[in-house]
Amino acid sequence: MIVTAYEQVQLIPEVVDSILRCNYPNLCIYVVADNCDVSTLVFGDPRVVILRPEIKLANNIKSHFHAIENFKRNHERITIIDSDNLVDVDYFIELNKVFDLGFEAVQGVRKAKNLNSEIACLDEAGDIYYRYIDRFLLFHVGSSASLAGSGMAFSSKLYVEALKGQKMSGAGFDKLLQFQLVSAEIRIAFAENALVYDTKTSKSKQLVEQRARWINTWFKYVTWGVKMMFSGIANLSWNKFVFSIMLQRPPLFLLILLGLFLGVIDVLYFPELLLGLVIAAILFLLIFFRSLYVFSADRRIFRSLRTIPKFILLQLYALINAKRANILSVATKHEHGTLIKNTNNDR
Repeated sequence: MIVTAYEQVQLIPEVVDSILRCNYPNLCIYVVADNCDVSTLVFGDPRVVILRPEIKLANNIKSHFHAIENFKRNHERITIIDSDNLVDVDYFIELNKVFDLGFEAVQGVRKAKNLNSEIACLDEAGDIYYRYIDRFLLFHVGSSASLAGSGMAFSSKLYVEALKGQKMSGAGFDKLLQFQLVSAEIRIAFAENALVYDTKTSKSKQLVEQRARWINTWFKYVTWGVKMMFSGIANLSWNKFVFSIMLQRPPLFLLILLGLFLGVIDVLYFPELLLGLVIAAILFLLIFFRSLYVFSADRRIFRSLRTIPKFILLQLYALINAKRANILSVATKHEHGTLIKNTNNDR
């Protein structure tokens, strides 16, 4: 397992402890502490390897390859998580179940480990929606699950082949990786029982910086979706074609704003088209609440939905700052450490 940390290591002991508690002894943990003080990272277990690059990397792909180049032994498979993630005790077992079906790339589930603010709850609501449509549904209709940046696993050989020599800056390595995989006709599986607990953004400033990076990434790589769509049509590839539609879809808040704008236009100028827009809105709401039901959303998430307008305004501010997103921040600052002692029943 590769754990990437950038400038922050205060949560690493909890992360490592959660991994070592897993029902899978045959593992090795590589913590890549990029631009970090590692003096406090002392572990008595030989399966934990602390790596501190000599120069600042500030890049996920470089951090991953730094770990791969320092493997203590050959590893058939690798899984990647962030420095604030905690893993379920059966995480590796559930991943292996999917690998045993013949898949070489697998995305698990990232669940919230903190719902301590309305922003955190809405952040998780959005994650659940995307988990349902971009992973659960895509995979079950025969395409690929989109990658989430952590809680994902690959055959080591496949990962190296997909990203070796690739150069990119800023956020979005998972977007590059999934594009490379699906373009090569590799299907990404969805392991809905392989659980990783992720810190949700709980403050406005964090949200703006994080979403600015994500929006910047979408605009940067949206043309890949167009390219993949034409390739899917030309090669009669269902996997590519369906996945390309997801790649081209704008962020959810932009779709909501676009729907409201079109609604006003229809009321003023094209009332005969309003029924179609209303039906589309109803379908969206049904899918959204269906996603919350399928993944057993916490009651706090439902209560937070009343603050969606404020959440959208914050993302509009993020849109304004998207162009300089990678100057504002390189990574989200993590503040919540919650050690999960036993997660067997939290599903």
